[in-house]
Amino acid sequence: MCLEIGNKVAVIDDVIKGVVVELNNDQALVETEDGMRILFSIFDIIKIGEEQYEISKKVRVDYNLLRKKEIDKPSDKRKKTFVKSKNEIVMEVDLHIEKLVKSKKGMDNYDILSMQLDTAKRKLEYCIQKKISKIIFIHGVGEGVLKSELQYLFNRYAVKYYDASYKKYGLGATEVYVYQNS
Repeated sequence: MCLEIGNKVAVIDDVIKGVVVELNNDQALVETEDGMRILFSIFDIIKIGEEQYEISKKVRVDYNLLRKKEIDKPSDKRKKTFVKSKNEIVMEVDLHIEKLVKSKKGMDNYDILSMQLDTAKRKLEYCIQKKISKIIFIHGVGEGVLKSELQYLFNRYAVKYYDASYKKYGLGATEVYVYQNS
């Protein structure tokens, strides 16, 4: 490095600036702006008042490391709320009456709704007992009576519920997350 007595310098990894007052081999005695004299290695200081391109010639940059860091950056900066593990068990329950009984002949709307809610309650309690953390209840769109009754049911348990994947189920499914005690 071409340091001479009287050069203005700055310390590379610190907020110290000053003037070189003495040079000995690989060390420089720097008088700071506060009047203190500190001994530094000439590799830890840089002459200021130079153009940026001159400074960059003296700084060692590991470009391979920079490229590796650029490659390692995740491209999607959004964080997912729930990360699905590969071995996670998700129970899917279809509450359409055709899936629950062989024939709905002779059943009125009250009987159908009661059977759907009983099935949902049994499956929810089963998942709580077996420590299954996610259940998807497929209820269909309809007029929303079953969906609102299911939400009323879920409010009585230690669960969190929200609309299931629109891409997979459309508007006719609710995903339930069961909180597990460790």
